[in-house]
Amino acid sequence: MTFVIENGAMIGMVGLALFFILGTVLPLFSHDHWAIRIFDFPRVQISVGAAVTLGGLLVLGPSSFGEYAVVVVLGACLVYQIDHILPYTPLAPTQVRTAMGNEGESISLLICNVERPNRDAESVLTLIEDVDPDLFLALETDSWWIEKLRDVEVRCADALTHPQEDEYGMALYSKLPLVGPEVRFLVEEDVPSIHTGIKLPSGAIVFLHGLHPRPPHPTHGPDTTERDAELLYFARQVQDRDAPVIVAGDLNDVSWSYTARLFQNVSGLLDPRIGRGIYNTFHARYPLFRYPLDHVFHSSDFRLAELEVLPYVGSDHFPVYVELRYDAEAPEDHAEPTVDDVEEAQVQHELDKLYEKQKERGPSASQGET
Repeated sequence: MTFVIENGAMIGMVGLALFFILGTVLPLFSHDHWAIRIFDFPRVQISVGAAVTLGGLLVLGPSSFGEYAVVVVLGACLVYQIDHILPYTPLAPTQVRTAMGNEGESISLLICNVERPNRDAESVLTLIEDVDPDLFLALETDSWWIEKLRDVEVRCADALTHPQEDEYGMALYSKLPLVGPEVRFLVEEDVPSIHTGIKLPSGAIVFLHGLHPRPPHPTHGPDTTERDAELLYFARQVQDRDAPVIVAGDLNDVSWSYTARLFQNVSGLLDPRIGRGIYNTFHARYPLFRYPLDHVFHSSDFRLAELEVLPYVGSDHFPVYVELRYDAEAPEDHAEPTVDDVEEAQVQHELDKLYEKQKERGPSASQGET
């Protein structure tokens, strides 16, 4: 009886191991289908599951070549997963220097994907009042949400609103003057993005770009082609910037994905989470399945004063608050990411996939400025 139980336990452990191995290997394939790319997201969950399973296999004791092979491969997968996650823990060096005292000029930003069907506007309004940010970037805002945020707009110096009756409306509310605010459609004609200059009290102009590309999901889009293309197309646009830049929003991608890393290297922007934490923001209602989908990247002109994931406001996303300090001397503190020829070729390959897809759909296909 003991043999039967132990044998059954080993079979179960091997089955789990094969699942975690598959979840590690699938994202290595250059395919945009959501069922493959979705495994970019749960690297923390796969790491924990793989570690527990590996421990179980070692306790039970592998007794055949196949079982030993599973142990070795699972161990390699665990190391691979940890390598992706480690930069987003305090064990790694920070990429953005912490601001000391009052150095630099402060600019604070609250990002909140309100989740369009969510009607708990009171929680969002209370949060805005408590946090009192210089800038409030709201995502998934339909006309109902724009009306509920009317008091916020009245109290602000400037605002840019673009409601949509789907999941892609956006709005920016600012206590600071906006310079040349515009809504652009980078890749798809129904997926907007916000772009504007922000005039600081000193007179310096900082450029803010709010993005919310379509996610890889069977109900939104079966693949990641448009999402990847929007991120990389925009990365090229800010690559040769000559002014301070902040990019923020729900990018529907995790920090450690292939596309996110490529975005950072091409754009040369910094990630304040590196060396500090993962900062999971989605899904707010399922603690075991949370991922860092809401992002802030910025140029080397800033140091970090504060970065925080804020409490639940009825949405499937947690809000994110960041305070940066602009300082013309800050670039001396930072080493910007760089891109090599291979990565440039990868970017072009991703954009070419979008062009081919648009060509197949014909001139009536939904497409933006690309």
